[in-house]
Amino acid sequence: MTADELNQGKVIVFSAPSGAGKTTIVKALLASQERLSFSISACSRDPRGEEVDGKDYHFIGVSEFKSKIERNAFVEWEEVYKDHFYGTLNSELHRIWKDRKTVVFDVDVVGGINLKKKFGAKALSIFVMPPSEQVLEQRLRGRNTDSEDRIKQRLAKAKQEIELSEAFDIIIENDILEQAIQSAAKAVNEFLEP
Repeated sequence: MTADELNQGKVIVFSAPSGAGKTTIVKALLASQERLSFSISACSRDPRGEEVDGKDYHFIGVSEFKSKIERNAFVEWEEVYKDHFYGTLNSELHRIWKDRKTVVFDVDVVGGINLKKKFGAKALSIFVMPPSEQVLEQRLRGRNTDSEDRIKQRLAKAKQEIELSEAFDIIIENDILEQAIQSAAKAVNEFLEP
C-alpha cells in the first residue's frame, strides 16, 4: 500500500480564535506541500474585501445554507453568530480525496472539535493560540474589517474558545509566525508519515 493510499481519508484541522493567525499558517503549509489541499468552507455571509467565491469560501446565503443543512450536505456546520453559518460540504472532502490529497480545514473552534470527534485518529487537530489577548485585539483592529461591536464580540468569544484548546491534539502559539509555521509543518509531516 502506498503512502497516498494510507493517507486517504486523513484530515488536518486548524482552529483558533479569530485573529490568531491560523489562515496565514494554513496558506504557508499549502504553498509548501503539494500533498495537502484546502477544504473551502461554506458560509452564509457576504464576501469581505478581496475574498473570492469558490476560493476563500462558498458564499451561499442564509436560506441556501439552511436548505443544505436539511439535505445533510454538510460534514459539519455551526451557527457561529445569529444567522452567520459556517460549515464543510461533503462535496469538498470527496473532491480532495479524489485527487489523492489530504484535506486541510481552517475552521472555528467548535467546528474543529466536531471534526476531530467525527474523524478520530484519522484527524490531526491543531489549535493556534494567540500570544495574548492584547495581541489578538491589535490583530483584529489591524484588519479594519469589523465594527467595534463585532471586535468586542470576537474578543469575548476568543476567551471561551481558548478554554477549549485542550480538546485539540496540538497547541501551537503564534507569537513568531515563522516558528509557528515550522511547528505546524513538523506536526503535519509526522502525522502523514506512514
